[in-house]
Amino acid sequence: MEYHNPVLLKETVDGLNIKPTGVYVDLTFGGGGHSKEILKNLTTGKLLAFDQDLDTVKNIIPNDNFIFVHSNFKYLKNYLKYHGYTKVDGILADLGISSHHINMPERGFSFRFDAPLDMRMNQNATLSAFNVINEYEAEILYKIFREYGEIKSVGRLVKSIIENRVTKPINTTFELVDIISNLAPKHKEHKFFAQVFQAIRIEVNAEIKVLEQMLEQAAEVLITGGRISILSYHSLEDKLVKKFIKSGNVKGEIVKDNFGNFERFFKPINKKIIVPSDEEIKINNRARSAKLRIAEKL
Repeated sequence: MEYHNPVLLKETVDGLNIKPTGVYVDLTFGGGGHSKEILKNLTTGKLLAFDQDLDTVKNIIPNDNFIFVHSNFKYLKNYLKYHGYTKVDGILADLGISSHHINMPERGFSFRFDAPLDMRMNQNATLSAFNVINEYEAEILYKIFREYGEIKSVGRLVKSIIENRVTKPINTTFELVDIISNLAPKHKEHKFFAQVFQAIRIEVNAEIKVLEQMLEQAAEVLITGGRISILSYHSLEDKLVKKFIKSGNVKGEIVKDNFGNFERFFKPINKKIIVPSDEEIKINNRARSAKLRIAEKL
């Protein structure tokens, strides 16, 4: 089964400053690339790896130090408690969509293949891209494309979808692309389609809300001195992670002590965002938009 090569593998794992006897969490198991690297550094320590995608079960690593959690990472605290842990030494997350999802036409994540409008990372979820495109009201679609896709010509886009779905349901990725193709800026069609599909995918999987839930829980379960290492691939994710590291909460609310001093909850390990080298991008095109932020719990 083809999964993507882990982006910034060494930097992301090294950022956790792994203790051989510590407890670590890989929130985005996928093909197991990051998990395998973490396990190399453990002796008696434990690694809990989360993934909600049914396909990832086939990649489970046969290792006594490894625990696979088939679930969305928004249930981080619940599953840690279930397995007997309240605190962990480090948390890793490789956000976004994997090459595996993109390259499987039947999952409907890519505008390059003709497939049912799906985009569910959890195949058992009820909400799909079909529901979003065919059932959401205009004002909700407008908000999704504006906020999650950062698209400028939102009004025309929504109008086109609404008008076309009245005649018959929009069932496939190619049907959607055909409907919106005349709205794509010249010579920027690929970027436009990517923005549209990104917006729908984020809505289907509640990616921003789930990320917020995870970050809040991560702040609770990390030990003092514990590290969080997060890879993001678009500005919505990165801004949220940056705000969280700076303020200790997802709303970015600045907390002050009794003397009016800014209270810090995390110390950024990398003052500047870590990005892939030109060499890595040549080998792995998915790496081109990756941004890595690492922080330590104070």
